[in-house]
Amino acid sequence: MKILVVAPHPDDELLGCGGTLLRRQAEGAEVGWLLVTAIAPGNGNGWGTDRIGLRRQEIEQVRQGLGVLPQHMFELGFPTTRLDELRATDLVNRFSQVFSDFQPDEVLLPHAHDIHSDHRIVFNAACACTKWFRYPSVKRVLSYETLSETDFVLKPEGVFLPTSYVDISLFMERKLALMRCYPSELGKHPFPRSETALRALAQLRGAQSGFEYSEAFQLLRERL
Repeated sequence: MKILVVAPHPDDELLGCGGTLLRRQAEGAEVGWLLVTAIAPGNGNGWGTDRIGLRRQEIEQVRQGLGVLPQHMFELGFPTTRLDELRATDLVNRFSQVFSDFQPDEVLLPHAHDIHSDHRIVFNAACACTKWFRYPSVKRVLSYETLSETDFVLKPEGVFLPTSYVDISLFMERKLALMRCYPSELGKHPFPRSETALRALAQLRGAQSGFEYSEAFQLLRERL
């Protein structure tokens, strides 16, 4: 089995489905990571070379921790927070190449209505690469929830309604340990991306599904 997580930014892969990726890898699946954006000098955000180098180290630590092989790490390097300036076809074409090369069975996407525009744009581009007649390997498509993005949606029709749950009880502590690789993304409770909030969400989803800890998803398509 091959599973591909599509992450707009570094940390989305862990916040939304880190436990599931660890479980799939432990079960023998090949894990792929499509990382869409990157911080870089000259993209308008004033990132320094030290910060860029540190982020590279963080991503590499997480890649190794998730068991993603180097050839299954796909970094597109688009400018973060500026995907709305790109042509949709440019994104779709780059995504298409990854889907064709990796040929995933299961695809994990950000929620379609996340508050961050990068997430919504990534979702739409990735959806174009799940058509069965062009990408026949894809059997299941799910969307994950991202703290501070999914839970801040105000439109009632855009609320995340989970339909599938994955037991991550054996992998919760490793998920939290990997999140510490991104110290700048974590804060103290009640900051949404805190270890307390991450554990609480996993406990809540676990209570909804009969597990100690779980991650929740919306099942978007499944071909049996």
